[in-house]
Amino acid sequence: MLEVVELSAGYLGENIVHEVSFSVAEREVVALIGSNGAGKTTLFRAICGLLPPSRGTVVFDGGRITGRRAHAIARRGLAYVPADRHLFPDMAVSENLDLGAYPHRPARERRQLVFDLFPRLAERSRQAAGTLSGGEQQMLTVGRALMANPRLLLLDEPTTGLSPRLAAEAYAALGALRNHGLTILVAEQQVPLALQLADRGYVLEDGRIQLDGTAAELGQNPDVQRAYLGIA
Repeated sequence: MLEVVELSAGYLGENIVHEVSFSVAEREVVALIGSNGAGKTTLFRAICGLLPPSRGTVVFDGGRITGRRAHAIARRGLAYVPADRHLFPDMAVSENLDLGAYPHRPARERRQLVFDLFPRLAERSRQAAGTLSGGEQQMLTVGRALMANPRLLLLDEPTTGLSPRLAAEAYAALGALRNHGLTILVAEQQVPLALQLADRGYVLEDGRIQLDGTAAELGQNPDVQRAYLGIA
């Protein structure tokens, strides 16, 4: 579904991501793991059209999307959930969700799917998004992306600012999405959670892919254990 070939991108003429290549198959969950500053967000922004790459190619669902504008890529079925959420704080939860369906009318069954996954959002549907807890705001950010009925969901560090309990709840919801057949690419520092969810993974360090393999292989890799799992 997604193929990234030798993609480089950065800011002010300085590349942060260097010739990155990887792929995501339909109905697959792939984890992109790496420490803060490894280039995960820059890579995601380049994939979804928010940052023009300096070189390389991105192919989504058989069509080249390199150089296309972000809204055109989103309408093809690729939804990006940023770590910093970008909610409309003065608008109600339900209004934030409805905006996620734009330019289409919000579908009742999609909203119900979101409420089934995140019952807390149903309880707070009339509450202003800015008054939600950090965990609830993260749920709303994911729910808003789901309103567009995406084929591929890009999640940039979905556990940012969450307690361990809420992080586990967030990944339980992602597991439910996987069971619905949604393809997911998740960038994460919370490596144990990501590897429990993922089929495969890639390790990004200093803007380059350093390792790849199945989730089980990465979890057993000594370098990954030392760097990300706290195992000496």
